[in-house]
Amino acid sequence: MPEQPKPGSIVHVEFHVKDRKKVEKFYEGLFGWKFQEVPGIDYSLFQAPSGPGGGIGGLQPGNWQPGVINYIGVNSVDDYIEKVKRAGGKIVVPKGEVMDQGWFAVFEDPSGTRMALWQQNPDAPQMQSPPPQQARQQQQSKPQQQSRQQQSQQSW
Repeated sequence: MPEQPKPGSIVHVEFHVKDRKKVEKFYEGLFGWKFQEVPGIDYSLFQAPSGPGGGIGGLQPGNWQPGVINYIGVNSVDDYIEKVKRAGGKIVVPKGEVMDQGWFAVFEDPSGTRMALWQQNPDAPQMQSPPPQQARQQQQSKPQQQSRQQQSQQSW
């Protein structure tokens, strides 16, 4: 069994892009990265030859700006949210759950650089890499789904 990353390590790298397939082809050809599509959403997980894996997803309306966010492993997202604030950073996406895999929150450091906290659920089955964007898309689409379903029978 592989050694778990130490707290404070980068555990996931997430690319937010306009054309996911084009960017996947670029990194696969350049570095040999392997991508695994996540069914039902515009998102793929990738594994690099070493270091943390990550995800790559298409931009959704009202969602993230193009770029990369690194996820830093912590023992408690709640504790680190307070530490970020005390250190002069600000929380820009509050704590959220990712498909029973764990919890995340996105913050900005004093320079405006965005990073994210990641707390793995110790009881979760292990995935290749946590897909935080998938959880955000599910959370964002839930109200739209509910309003559509309210018209025909509320259930989600």
